[in-house]
Amino acid sequence: MRHTLVALALTACGLTPALAQQSLIANQSEVAFVSRQMGVPVQGKFTRFDAQLAFDPTKPETSRIAFTVDTGSATLGVRESDAELPKPVWFNVAQFPKATFQSSAVKRVAPNRFEVAGQLTIKGVSAPVTVPVTLAQQGATTVATGSFTIQRLTFRIGDKEWSDTSMVADPVQVNVKVVFK
Repeated sequence: MRHTLVALALTACGLTPALAQQSLIANQSEVAFVSRQMGVPVQGKFTRFDAQLAFDPTKPETSRIAFTVDTGSATLGVRESDAELPKPVWFNVAQFPKATFQSSAVKRVAPNRFEVAGQLTIKGVSAPVTVPVTLAQQGATTVATGSFTIQRLTFRIGDKEWSDTSMVADPVQVNVKVVFK
């Protein structure tokens, strides 16, 4: 993620490739998610993630982005719930320790906005997603944000007894914010 968003931010802000060695501000960056349990929003996040990038600012359509999330780093901030997330019915961390995204197309839609399409794979199940990414320059800091929705049951997240969508809704919003200096 670091390399991807830095390159996008540098391009959008007109900065030169010599500045590509910016550093991630980890305590301001996050990959978060919001699900609904019995109609109530439940917020969580992943604390470990990374990405690789091949990005041509003059031809974003030739870009390639690979994103990896450590599923074992998922947290809801509640010890009891966090103990359940690695289990087979949820993320099955023992068998599927990583979730991945591999881009298939990158398209500029505005000077500071891109659409990144690709395959998201969680628990061995792949599905197409499109992630809108917005870049903002705040002094020496670059902020890249994106948000998209997945259907958790497509990826067998919360299957078996948890597949009842009246208890835990199927849609899950994923929010990405990565900050660089």
